[in-house]
Amino acid sequence: MVTKDMSIEGAMQAHPKAIEVFNKYRMGCFCCMGATAESIESGALMHGIDLDALMTDLNALFKEDKN
Repeated sequence: MVTKDMSIEGAMQAHPKAIEVFNKYRMGCFCCMGATAESIESGALMHGIDLDALMTDLNALFKEDKN
């Protein structure tokens, strides 16, 4: 499970497909130096992204793995 206060890098380490979700929201965070320290919430706010939608999509990755 991913939380909004987790670092962007942490989310990408938690699930290999997280990068696809960030790309979907046009967040090029995987190549940003801030990804190591910036939270998902902070990144979403900075990019004007709906945090709830982003979190739903990120956490859906883990639900897919269970099925």
